[in-house]
Amino acid sequence: MKNIDIVTNIVVCDYKELNEEQKKLVDAAKESCLRAYAPYSQFNVGAAALLDNGVTVTGSNQENAAYPSGICAERTTLFYAGAQYPDNAVTKLAIAAYKGNAYTKTPTAPCGACRQVILETEHRYNTPIEIILYGEEKTYIITSIESLLPLCFGKTDLE
Repeated sequence: MKNIDIVTNIVVCDYKELNEEQKKLVDAAKESCLRAYAPYSQFNVGAAALLDNGVTVTGSNQENAAYPSGICAERTTLFYAGAQYPDNAVTKLAIAAYKGNAYTKTPTAPCGACRQVILETEHRYNTPIEIILYGEEKTYIITSIESLLPLCFGKTDLE
């Protein structure tokens, strides 16, 4: 028998420690929170993706009374980017959440379905995506979704 140790490296920083490109992307994600349609959970999530052509694409969560019919901000953003800019890789993805008239104090991580879509986006373009999870008190920077989705299922599993 053998153990496998899985280590996740996450940079923890303050918003003011981000570089200008990262701040701009986080600000776009925060603005996108305000466009969320979340009448049931009151938990607004915004995402912003930076593409390799310099374009920033944003999205927000969109809820539905039939809960499975809604969609998260991350998937809204990445599906739009893939549909409108199919030849451009996503290089960075910022995520922010807003609840109770304030942004969350700690970062909000993507759900499992969103992690799988982020992984597929990385594999589609063969490019790791820097993920920036914003919180008022701290922000996380992750170099690739594989850090948040160890032992992931991807396209190579289907070969």
